[in-house]
Amino acid sequence: MHRLIHDRQFHRFIAVGVLNTIVGYGLFVLFIFLEFHYTLAVLFSTILGVLFNFHSIGHFVFGKHQYRFLLRFLGVYGIIYLLNIAFLTLFGLFGINMYLAGALLLAPMAIVSFLLNKYHVFGGRK
Repeated sequence: MHRLIHDRQFHRFIAVGVLNTIVGYGLFVLFIFLEFHYTLAVLFSTILGVLFNFHSIGHFVFGKHQYRFLLRFLGVYGIIYLLNIAFLTLFGLFGINMYLAGALLLAPMAIVSFLLNKYHVFGGRK
């Protein structure tokens, strides 16, 4: 965890991720407000944010945003989607509000996403 805190790419990832998160979570809240099932709310907010995220993360964090990385990037978002659904389901079993549950998952999902993008999608340093 100490290395992660001092990783400059992680700092850029968090900075870029703030905008990506506002957009993604804003879409999630919108879909929950419109009474979509939480699985669809996560699916649609993820799909709508992925291409924007691909370019912003690839360009500003890793310096690589060629489309040859897109399939692996989509795979990472598939994993993040499944993790979100699993944890939202668990929170739902405990009666936790979906707005709060989604917010509680932001930080852990950001860390998982960074690590998968850094080591699996974009292959390390800029």
